[in-house]
Amino acid sequence: MAATALLGGGVTACGGDASADPASPVTVMTWAPMNGKAGSEPGMPAMAQAIARYFNDNGGIAGHSVRVITCNEGNSSEGAIACANQATAAKAVAVVGSSSQFGDQFMPLLESAGISYIGGSGASAAEFSSPYSYPVNGGYQTLLVGNGEQLAAAGCHRVAIVRPDTAVGDSMYTFLNNGLALYHMSAIDVKATEGRTNYQQEVKLAVGSDRPRDCVTSALDAASTETFFDSWRQYAPTNAHLSALIGSFQQSLVDTTGGADGPLEGAIATGWYPPDGSPVWNEMHAVIKKYAFTNNSINPSDPGVETTWIAYEVFKKVTEVLRGHPLTAQSVHAAFDATGPVSTSGATPPLAWQAGNLISLAATPRTVNTDVSFQQVVNGQLTEAHNGLVDVGPALVR
Repeated sequence: MAATALLGGGVTACGGDASADPASPVTVMTWAPMNGKAGSEPGMPAMAQAIARYFNDNGGIAGHSVRVITCNEGNSSEGAIACANQATAAKAVAVVGSSSQFGDQFMPLLESAGISYIGGSGASAAEFSSPYSYPVNGGYQTLLVGNGEQLAAAGCHRVAIVRPDTAVGDSMYTFLNNGLALYHMSAIDVKATEGRTNYQQEVKLAVGSDRPRDCVTSALDAASTETFFDSWRQYAPTNAHLSALIGSFQQSLVDTTGGADGPLEGAIATGWYPPDGSPVWNEMHAVIKKYAFTNNSINPSDPGVETTWIAYEVFKKVTEVLRGHPLTAQSVHAAFDATGPVSTSGATPPLAWQAGNLISLAATPRTVNTDVSFQQVVNGQLTEAHNGLVDVGPALVR
């Protein structure tokens, strides 16, 4: 992994307990909901622990061995607060590659402790506003804008979105319409409660009169989207075309539903990163095979797992400028404020979090990556429907 360039002078290291002694381990935390059906991401902490073993077998981070501690966020504000308090008590130098929708609750605690939140899953608004947050993807905002652009460009004349009946779901509908607006289109809004066992009524509303060029996209969580697809199969629309966000469904679901012979053949998908079969993931796959081969919780096609991989890759590269200096929460924060752009080997555009790299969007001023991947299931495999990543920044800020 190549080191990044240092911008705007040196990085001042101060505070904390970690020393420059290579024998001194550095503590990093990764948290996520680790059980329950809706929103569970056990693969993210498991991936982080595999990455730690990989790093330590290859010189550690900036000359330090790394110790990853994990926390079950429990998909609750209480759990997120407990995880943030645990990171503070453990003197973690950063929280890396984690997932929580409760940024308003945990981010002030991290800020008070001076702990950076690096490469969150994009599930909370605070990830895109806090000066201690360094997002690697564009959050659900870019996915929805990109999905709107992709569906319209694919020839859809009518688009319905099935999305959570929440405040976040309301903004999902808005961002999808931002992507459709270039084509003078607006989506049919179908609200749904996540975690249900049947979505027949939502399928019926979304499909409507079931004409050619009618398209239906799911923005529900992965478990609910799987249930929604089951209801879709039972309803058996004749013409309506399926779409979803990567994260709502992924390659593993295509495989388990019959691959090329299943109902997801031809489905359209929008993701943050290149599809799982892309060479950009070769190193990640090799790490999983060597260091987590028996851990069934790690799904390499899951965008949460991919985000954890990217977050640790970025963390390792940025902290290289601290080699020979104390590696603390304060020095990590200073390094991220001064270092970039950082290559992620093609999984994202080069990333930097200085003022000139931030997107002009009042609601999410920490956004630095507005690229998405247009994909489609072809012969049972999620493949690129457009060569390379697509920048949806203009539609995002429209």
